[in-house]
Amino acid sequence: GKWLEARARGKAGQALRALLQLQADHAVLLTEEGEKDVPASGVRPGDRLLVRPGEKVPVDGLVEEGESAVDESMLTGESVPVNKAIGDSLSGATLNQTGRLVIRATRVGQETVLAQIVRMVEEAQGDKAPIQRLADTVSNYFVPVVIAISAATFMLWYLASGSEFLFAFRMAVAVLVIACPCALGLATPTAIMVGTSVGLSKGILFKKASVLENLSRLDVLLLDKTGTITKGEFAVTDLVSVVQGGEDELLRVASAAEAASSHPLARAVVRRAKEEGL
Repeated sequence: GKWLEARARGKAGQALRALLQLQADHAVLLTEEGEKDVPASGVRPGDRLLVRPGEKVPVDGLVEEGESAVDESMLTGESVPVNKAIGDSLSGATLNQTGRLVIRATRVGQETVLAQIVRMVEEAQGDKAPIQRLADTVSNYFVPVVIAISAATFMLWYLASGSEFLFAFRMAVAVLVIACPCALGLATPTAIMVGTSVGLSKGILFKKASVLENLSRLDVLLLDKTGTITKGEFAVTDLVSVVQGGEDELLRVASAAEAASSHPLARAVVRRAKEEGL
Protein backbone atom coordinates (compact mmCIF):
# COMPACT_ATOMS: atom_id res chain seq x y z
CA GLY A 1 0.00 0.00 0.00
CA LYS A 2 2.83 2.39 0.89
CA TRP A 3 4.68 1.46 -2.31
CA LEU A 4 1.59 2.14 -4.47
CA GLU A 5 1.14 5.47 -2.69
CA ALA A 6 4.76 6.42 -3.42
CA ARG A 7 4.34 5.37 -7.05
CA ALA A 8 1.30 7.64 -7.42
CA ARG A 9 3.35 10.55 -6.06
CA GLY A 10 6.13 9.68 -8.49
CA LYS A 11 3.77 9.95 -11.46
CA ALA A 12 2.57 13.31 -10.19
CA GLY A 13 6.22 14.34 -9.93
CA GLN A 14 6.68 13.54 -13.63
CA ALA A 15 3.88 15.96 -14.46
CA LEU A 16 5.54 18.61 -12.29
CA ARG A 17 8.83 18.13 -14.11
CA ALA A 18 7.03 18.57 -17.44
CA LEU A 19 5.57 21.80 -16.06
CA LEU A 20 9.03 23.04 -15.08
CA GLN A 21 10.33 22.28 -18.58
CA LEU A 22 7.96 24.95 -19.93
CA GLN A 23 10.27 27.62 -18.54
CA ALA A 24 12.68 29.38 -20.90
CA ASP A 25 16.31 28.39 -20.39
CA HIS A 26 17.84 31.62 -21.71
CA ALA A 27 17.09 35.36 -21.94
CA VAL A 28 18.32 38.31 -24.01
CA LEU A 29 19.59 40.94 -21.57
CA LEU A 30 19.73 44.58 -22.73
CA THR A 31 22.86 46.31 -21.44
CA GLU A 32 24.69 49.53 -22.29
CA GLU A 33 26.97 47.48 -24.56
CA GLY A 34 23.97 45.98 -26.38
CA GLU A 35 22.18 42.63 -26.40
CA LYS A 36 23.62 39.80 -24.31
CA ASP A 37 22.43 36.18 -24.26
CA VAL A 38 22.33 34.94 -20.64
CA PRO A 39 20.84 31.92 -18.78
CA ALA A 40 17.32 32.63 -17.47
CA SER A 41 18.58 31.75 -13.98
CA GLY A 42 20.99 34.70 -14.20
CA VAL A 43 18.26 37.33 -14.65
CA ARG A 44 17.73 39.66 -11.68
CA PRO A 45 14.72 41.87 -10.78
CA GLY A 46 15.03 45.20 -12.59
CA ASP A 47 16.90 43.81 -15.62
CA ARG A 48 15.67 44.90 -19.07
CA LEU A 49 15.06 41.97 -21.41
CA LEU A 50 14.29 41.63 -25.11
CA VAL A 51 11.64 39.11 -26.16
CA ARG A 52 11.37 38.53 -29.91
CA PRO A 53 8.34 37.04 -31.70
CA GLY A 54 8.24 33.26 -31.24
CA GLU A 55 10.30 33.34 -28.02
CA LYS A 56 9.22 32.43 -24.50
CA VAL A 57 9.04 35.14 -21.85
CA PRO A 58 11.93 34.15 -19.54
CA VAL A 59 10.65 35.66 -16.25
CA ASP A 60 7.68 37.60 -14.88
CA GLY A 61 7.85 41.28 -15.83
CA LEU A 62 6.26 44.48 -17.15
CA VAL A 63 6.21 45.63 -20.78
CA GLU A 64 8.33 48.79 -21.27
CA GLU A 65 8.43 48.90 -25.08
CA GLY A 66 6.42 47.37 -27.88
CA GLU A 67 3.09 45.67 -28.37
CA SER A 68 2.33 42.03 -29.07
CA ALA A 69 -0.10 39.14 -28.74
CA VAL A 70 1.05 36.68 -26.06
CA ASP A 71 -0.08 33.06 -25.82
CA GLU A 72 -0.87 32.44 -22.12
CA SER A 73 -2.60 29.09 -22.64
CA MET A 74 -0.05 27.22 -20.50
CA LEU A 75 -1.32 29.22 -17.50
CA THR A 76 -4.94 29.98 -18.33
CA GLY A 77 -6.03 27.30 -20.79
CA GLU A 78 -7.24 30.05 -23.15
CA SER A 79 -6.12 29.51 -26.74
CA VAL A 80 -6.82 33.13 -27.73
CA PRO A 81 -3.62 35.19 -27.37
CA VAL A 82 -3.78 38.25 -25.11
CA ASN A 83 -2.74 41.65 -26.45
CA LYS A 84 0.02 43.20 -24.35
CA ALA A 85 1.12 46.84 -24.44
CA ILE A 86 3.32 49.17 -22.36
CA GLY A 87 2.61 48.75 -18.64
CA ASP A 88 1.00 45.29 -18.95
CA SER A 89 2.33 42.38 -16.90
CA LEU A 90 3.80 39.20 -18.39
CA SER A 91 4.25 35.76 -16.86
CA GLY A 92 7.34 33.64 -17.39
CA ALA A 93 7.06 30.68 -19.85
CA THR A 94 4.25 32.34 -21.86
CA LEU A 95 4.90 32.68 -25.61
CA ASN A 96 5.37 35.99 -27.41
CA GLN A 97 3.72 35.60 -30.80
CA THR A 98 3.63 38.67 -33.00
CA GLY A 99 5.69 41.68 -31.87
CA ARG A 100 9.02 42.68 -30.36
CA LEU A 101 8.80 43.39 -26.61
CA VAL A 102 11.19 44.97 -24.13
CA ILE A 103 10.28 43.99 -20.56
CA ARG A 104 11.49 44.89 -17.07
CA ALA A 105 11.96 41.78 -14.89
CA THR A 106 9.89 41.89 -11.67
CA ARG A 107 9.92 38.29 -10.35
CA VAL A 108 12.56 35.64 -11.06
CA GLY A 109 13.41 32.09 -9.99
CA GLN A 110 11.15 30.68 -7.28
CA GLU A 111 9.05 33.88 -7.20
CA THR A 112 7.57 33.50 -10.72
CA VAL A 113 3.93 32.49 -11.17
CA LEU A 114 4.91 29.14 -12.72
CA ALA A 115 7.31 28.31 -9.87
CA GLN A 116 4.57 29.14 -7.33
CA ILE A 117 2.14 26.83 -9.13
CA VAL A 118 4.70 24.00 -9.08
CA ARG A 119 5.41 24.57 -5.36
CA MET A 120 1.69 24.61 -4.54
CA VAL A 121 1.14 21.31 -6.34
CA GLU A 122 4.20 19.73 -4.69
CA GLU A 123 2.89 20.65 -1.25
CA ALA A 124 -0.55 19.35 -2.09
CA GLN A 125 0.88 15.98 -3.19
CA GLY A 126 1.68 15.25 0.46
CA ASP A 127 -2.02 15.47 1.26
CA LYS A 128 -3.99 12.32 2.03
CA ALA A 129 -7.65 11.75 1.23
CA PRO A 130 -9.86 11.72 4.37
CA ILE A 131 -10.85 8.12 3.62
CA GLN A 132 -7.16 7.16 3.46
CA ARG A 133 -6.43 8.81 6.78
CA LEU A 134 -9.34 6.86 8.26
CA ALA A 135 -8.06 3.61 6.73
CA ASP A 136 -4.55 4.26 8.10
CA THR A 137 -5.93 5.06 11.56
CA VAL A 138 -8.07 1.90 11.61
CA SER A 139 -5.11 -0.18 10.40
CA ASN A 140 -2.84 1.24 13.12
CA TYR A 141 -5.15 -0.07 15.84
CA PHE A 142 -6.75 -3.01 14.06
CA VAL A 143 -3.55 -4.85 13.06
CA PRO A 144 -2.10 -5.14 16.62
CA VAL A 145 -5.53 -6.24 17.92
CA VAL A 146 -5.82 -8.94 15.23
CA ILE A 147 -2.29 -10.20 15.96
CA ALA A 148 -3.12 -10.33 19.68
CA ILE A 149 -6.34 -12.28 19.00
CA SER A 150 -4.39 -14.65 16.70
CA ALA A 151 -1.78 -15.24 19.43
CA ALA A 152 -4.54 -15.79 21.99
CA THR A 153 -6.22 -18.30 19.63
CA PHE A 154 -2.97 -20.24 19.34
CA MET A 155 -2.50 -20.27 23.13
CA LEU A 156 -6.08 -21.41 23.77
CA TRP A 157 -5.93 -24.28 21.28
CA TYR A 158 -2.37 -25.36 22.09
CA LEU A 159 -2.23 -24.86 25.86
CA ALA A 160 -5.81 -24.76 27.12
CA SER A 161 -7.37 -27.46 24.97
CA GLY A 162 -4.22 -29.52 24.48
CA SER A 163 -4.47 -29.63 20.66
CA GLU A 164 -1.50 -30.44 18.45
CA PHE A 165 0.94 -27.61 17.64
CA LEU A 166 0.17 -27.70 13.88
CA PHE A 167 -3.60 -27.54 14.43
CA ALA A 168 -3.28 -24.62 16.88
CA PHE A 169 -0.91 -22.86 14.45
CA ARG A 170 -3.45 -23.32 11.61
CA MET A 171 -6.17 -21.76 13.75
CA ALA A 172 -3.94 -18.75 14.51
CA VAL A 173 -3.10 -18.31 10.80
CA ALA A 174 -6.81 -18.57 9.91
CA VAL A 175 -7.61 -15.68 12.28
CA LEU A 176 -4.82 -13.57 10.72
CA VAL A 177 -5.84 -14.26 7.11
CA ILE A 178 -9.54 -13.58 7.67
CA ALA A 179 -9.37 -10.62 10.04
CA CYS A 180 -6.23 -8.68 8.98
CA PRO A 181 -7.29 -5.49 7.11
CA CYS A 182 -4.97 -5.94 4.11
CA ALA A 183 -7.72 -4.94 1.68
CA LEU A 184 -8.46 -1.86 3.76
CA GLY A 185 -4.82 -0.77 3.65
CA LEU A 186 -4.45 -1.50 -0.08
CA ALA A 187 -7.73 -0.38 -1.62
CA THR A 188 -7.44 3.38 -1.01
CA PRO A 189 -3.82 3.86 -2.21
CA THR A 190 -4.58 1.68 -5.25
CA ALA A 191 -7.68 3.70 -6.15
CA ILE A 192 -5.80 6.98 -5.73
CA MET A 193 -2.89 5.71 -7.84
CA VAL A 194 -5.18 4.63 -10.69
CA GLY A 195 -7.24 7.84 -10.48
CA THR A 196 -4.26 10.19 -10.55
CA SER A 197 -2.55 8.18 -13.31
CA VAL A 198 -5.61 8.26 -15.57
CA GLY A 199 -5.99 11.99 -14.88
CA LEU A 200 -2.35 12.72 -15.72
CA SER A 201 -2.61 10.79 -19.00
CA LYS A 202 -5.53 13.04 -19.93
CA GLY A 203 -3.69 16.23 -18.93
CA ILE A 204 -5.51 16.64 -15.60
CA LEU A 205 -3.41 17.19 -12.47
CA PHE A 206 -5.20 16.67 -9.14
CA LYS A 207 -3.83 19.05 -6.52
CA LYS A 208 -4.96 16.90 -3.59
CA ALA A 209 -5.97 13.32 -3.01
CA SER A 210 -9.07 14.63 -1.19
CA VAL A 211 -10.24 16.15 -4.50
CA LEU A 212 -10.65 12.65 -5.94
CA GLU A 213 -12.85 11.65 -3.02
CA ASN A 214 -14.96 14.82 -3.26
CA LEU A 215 -15.54 14.29 -7.00
CA SER A 216 -17.88 11.40 -6.23
CA ARG A 217 -20.27 13.81 -4.49
CA LEU A 218 -20.48 16.37 -7.32
CA ASP A 219 -23.81 17.16 -8.96
CA VAL A 220 -22.67 20.15 -11.07
CA LEU A 221 -19.27 20.80 -12.66
CA LEU A 222 -18.44 24.39 -13.64
CA LEU A 223 -15.65 24.96 -16.19
CA ASP A 224 -14.40 28.56 -16.30
CA LYS A 225 -11.94 28.24 -19.21
CA THR A 226 -12.85 27.48 -22.81
CA GLY A 227 -9.45 25.86 -23.33
CA THR A 228 -10.47 23.12 -20.89
CA ILE A 229 -13.10 21.67 -23.22
CA THR A 230 -11.92 22.73 -26.69
CA LYS A 231 -9.05 21.70 -28.93
CA GLY A 232 -7.35 25.04 -28.43
CA GLU A 233 -6.99 25.45 -32.19
CA PHE A 234 -9.07 27.77 -34.36
CA ALA A 235 -10.71 26.68 -37.61
CA VAL A 236 -12.70 28.51 -40.29
CA THR A 237 -16.29 27.29 -40.10
CA ASP A 238 -18.15 29.50 -42.63
CA LEU A 239 -17.35 31.70 -45.61
CA VAL A 240 -19.89 34.49 -46.24
CA SER A 241 -19.29 36.42 -49.46
CA VAL A 242 -21.28 39.51 -50.63
CA VAL A 243 -20.98 38.13 -54.16
CA GLN A 244 -22.78 34.87 -54.74
CA GLY A 245 -20.29 32.07 -55.38
CA GLY A 246 -17.34 34.27 -54.37
CA GLU A 247 -16.27 32.19 -51.37
CA ASP A 248 -13.09 30.90 -53.04
CA GLU A 249 -12.01 34.40 -54.03
CA LEU A 250 -12.77 35.68 -50.52
CA LEU A 251 -10.68 32.89 -48.95
CA ARG A 252 -7.83 33.40 -51.46
CA VAL A 253 -7.59 37.14 -50.76
CA ALA A 254 -7.99 36.70 -46.98
CA SER A 255 -5.29 34.00 -46.79
CA ALA A 256 -2.94 36.13 -48.92
CA ALA A 257 -3.36 38.99 -46.42
CA GLU A 258 -2.84 36.67 -43.44
CA ALA A 259 -0.01 34.53 -44.88
CA ALA A 260 2.79 36.34 -43.02
CA SER A 261 1.01 36.55 -39.66
CA SER A 262 1.54 34.13 -36.78
CA HIS A 263 -1.77 35.00 -35.06
CA PRO A 264 -3.92 31.89 -34.39
CA LEU A 265 -6.86 33.33 -36.35
CA ALA A 266 -4.58 34.13 -39.29
CA ARG A 267 -3.15 30.61 -39.23
CA ALA A 268 -6.68 29.19 -39.28
CA VAL A 269 -7.53 31.17 -42.44
CA VAL A 270 -4.31 30.11 -44.21
CA ARG A 271 -4.80 26.48 -43.19
CA ARG A 272 -8.33 26.47 -44.64
CA ALA A 273 -7.01 27.92 -47.92
CA LYS A 274 -4.40 25.17 -48.15
CA GLU A 275 -7.06 22.53 -47.45
CA GLU A 276 -9.12 23.97 -50.31
CA GLY A 277 -6.05 23.88 -52.59
CA LEU A 278 -6.11 27.65 -53.20
